[in-house]
Amino acid sequence: MVVQCSGDALLSKIRVIDVTGSTNSDMLGDPNAVEGDWLVARRQDAGRGRQGREWQSLDGNFFGSTLVQLKDSDPPSSSLSLIAGLALRDAIEVAAPHADTLLKWPNDLLLGGAKAAGILLERAGDRVVVGFGVNLAVAPDIEGRDTASFADVVQMAPQAFAPLLAGAFARLLAAWRSSGAAATAMAWLQRSHPIGTVLRVHDGDRQVREGYFAGIEDDGALRLKVGDTVETIHAGDVSVVDSPIQGKR
Repeated sequence: MVVQCSGDALLSKIRVIDVTGSTNSDMLGDPNAVEGDWLVARRQDAGRGRQGREWQSLDGNFFGSTLVQLKDSDPPSSSLSLIAGLALRDAIEVAAPHADTLLKWPNDLLLGGAKAAGILLERAGDRVVVGFGVNLAVAPDIEGRDTASFADVVQMAPQAFAPLLAGAFARLLAAWRSSGAAATAMAWLQRSHPIGTVLRVHDGDRQVREGYFAGIEDDGALRLKVGDTVETIHAGDVSVVDSPIQGKR
């Protein structure tokens, strides 16, 4: 099934299929895919999250990917993760305006403090595939991590959610190109865990650091205050230890 979706900036083509291994892999390997194309699967057999983790495929959840064709004039490509998070939260706000959602660095959307969605970006040359996994219907069991689904706040099929996400992503991608990464970072901060939140970070070397959230760089890197020093972290797993507004997570 193919659906045409008019976003604020471009026309998105959404292809919905029953099953595949990974929508990210399919999109990245399709030489005919162009910016604005979306692939949505009702089920994935080989879905994955960050650092090669398995992404569970549960009935009724959303699994979809889109493509960005990088241009020489674009802001830093690493800041595309901010665009993806903002688009996901905007789409959820349309579907469920009263849902208690929050963006968590680097690529999660929290519902009531528990993980309800994740994002995976993969790049090949000047093509970046942005993949989304959203617990629309069921929260998977993940050891050591609180999870949630949107089933209690909205009843929505993946194919109905796809146009909301595609439209939000198109609009924010255009804003990213016209306004730059700094404006994107500012918008992300307004929708994330607040400054001063205590975070525990497992970086790429598997070192663990705990400190205070001190914002993000324009390229999307995390600023973590540890003692009297503000460190810049470009990759890692983050858990919220304590929020000055909303308590522990």
